[in-house]
Amino acid sequence: MFKKFLLLLLVIIALPFIAGLFVDKNYSVTTQITIDKPVAEVFDYVKYLKNQDQYSVWAQMDPDMQKNYRGIDGMVGFVAGWASDKEEVGVGEQEIVRIDEGKRIDYELRFYKPFESTDFAYMETQAISANQTRVTWGFGGHLDYPMNLMFLFIDFEGMITNDLNQGLQQLKTIVEAQ
Repeated sequence: MFKKFLLLLLVIIALPFIAGLFVDKNYSVTTQITIDKPVAEVFDYVKYLKNQDQYSVWAQMDPDMQKNYRGIDGMVGFVAGWASDKEEVGVGEQEIVRIDEGKRIDYELRFYKPFESTDFAYMETQAISANQTRVTWGFGGHLDYPMNLMFLFIDFEGMITNDLNQGLQQLKTIVEAQ
């Protein structure tokens, strides 16, 4: 009886780790909003990484977080770093890795605490008309095994989508008020 109990316990413990071998390790989220301003005005605002402090939900989670910067904002190579005692904010940095002027900015996000990962994000602007711009904010990454087991219990993509949508709403309000 004791052997059966140990075997059952072992199976219960091992089952999630075995399942993790088959759970996707990648995630990707894309959200959009229309802003009633010309594409040049919108792009000139979003290309500056420091402006994310005004609309990104993540940048607003801890008003006491320490921030540091390297390089020239709005240029490839600019890095914005953050450090917070709040676990949901943690420690990391975001770097502008590519700019297609007037169209797209690509970022590399490097998280150091509470866990290490390197993810990507981008913002695209596309003229819908002379005075309307579609802004697309994309975010994606990878969680190695066994961290990918979190996908079984947490709607990671749903949480990120909500945060990006909230950020885009704030961006719309800010840019349209200018």
